Amino acid sequence: MIYLTGFHAIEERIKFAKSTGAACGPLLLAKPGPRAKEVVALAVNNNIRVDRVGTFELEGLAPGNRGIALRVDDIKSDRPDVKLEEFIENLGDRKDSLVLLLDEITDPHNYGAILRTCDQLGADLVVSRNRRSAKHAEVLSKTSAGAVNWVPQAETANLVRAADNLKDAGFWIYGADMEGEALYKKDFSGRTAFVLGSEGAGVSRLLKERCDAIVGIPCFGKIDSLNVSVAAGVLLYEARRQRG
Repeated sequence: MIYLTGFHAIEERIKFAKSTGAACGPLLLAKPGPRAKEVVALAVNNNIRVDRVGTFELEGLAPGNRGIALRVDDIKSDRPDVKLEEFIENLGDRKDSLVLLLDEITDPHNYGAILRTCDQLGADLVVSRNRRSAKHAEVLSKTSAGAVNWVPQAETANLVRAADNLKDAGFWIYGADMEGEALYKKDFSGRTAFVLGSEGAGVSRLLKERCDAIVGIPCFGKIDSLNVSVAAGVLLYEARRQRG
């Protein structure tokens, strides 16, 4: 059993349940503050049961809550997972798709922040390895502000093969590295896939060899690199900027 505690995460989960028929609830309420009351109203309007509980009881079920929590059975089973092969097949004649490949992003806070950015900037798919990527459900939902419910994701046992499949489908693959060529010098207007690696190791060697080019974000500070979720935002924004 999973309890969502962030206001945005709860709201988006309720909206997702309404649009897809996915089960959720009850909503547990301990402190009826103004913000919590808005969430309660949304739950009631969507026929989700609201239960009043004690503060200590809620803390035992959902540590770190803000006076409210939503029970869900399993976030992963309800999110918009797709198969990479089906995604490629369904593209048809579309020329401007945007994909992220996440190589060893193990911090759920970073993973969630990337999903939130993908939702806002319209990434079509996030691809990650199914064994080592960050999948801590509660943190992921909270840090993504509920975007985990909306951003299509594909899991694969082999990111190198996934990159090859995307290349065969006409995607240009760009690896992200601080030493890469300035991203604004590249054309991201067509079928584009960005590869982002862990902050410690970066993009793995075999996956980097599959990239058509390595791009970097020109920086002028004193520390050595951007956070990976921030880098994802800059790359996606540049791709969207070029597409008007």
